[in-house]
Amino acid sequence: MLTLDHLTVIAPTLAEGVAHVRDCLDLDVPFGQRHGYMGTHNHLLQLGDMTYLEIVALDPEGTPPGRTRWFGLDDRKQVRRDWDAGRRLRGWVARTDGIDDVLKGREEIFGRKVGLPMEAPAFDFAIPDDGSLPWGGAAPSIIDRHGKARSMATIADLGARLRGFSLEHPEAQAIAALLLELGTEREPVVSHGRELRYRAWIETPGGLRELV
Repeated sequence: MLTLDHLTVIAPTLAEGVAHVRDCLDLDVPFGQRHGYMGTHNHLLQLGDMTYLEIVALDPEGTPPGRTRWFGLDDRKQVRRDWDAGRRLRGWVARTDGIDDVLKGREEIFGRKVGLPMEAPAFDFAIPDDGSLPWGGAAPSIIDRHGKARSMATIADLGARLRGFSLEHPEAQAIAALLLELGTEREPVVSHGRELRYRAWIETPGGLRELV
């Protein structure tokens, strides 16, 4: 069983990511944390029902992790191309309590299980060997928190609530079939489109807004 954990805006820089979300939602998302084990950093925003938005980027002051980073962030040119093409809400993370079962026979899609932080793993995350997004971003990244809920106490609550999100993709039927096979809850509404494109509808104190 998979369920939505969080949405990801994957940005060339955190400043660009925060500015984009501000333009879409009229909210200033506060800094979250640095991932010393991945050489990345983020800003975080609660979206209700134990879900949140992550704005994530390569940390220019971070230490290279000695392995491929998550969310395709090692490929700076591709991150920039996606960003400039308006593909900014770039993916989502699904949580499970049985990551080994999810990955069995599906490593080509989701990648391999990595315990993080490497020195004292608190959770498992699936990362393809080349660090790319699963299925180019059309499939979720998988996280297993070892049965512990992600603390919301360290994530800002500015009154934003996720009302739904969607994915357009040329292989919509195959993606929908995969999510059904995995027993996914709170997944995006998948429809056919010329290219991968996510949209999320978020209720804010200023009204319903769209994040792309």
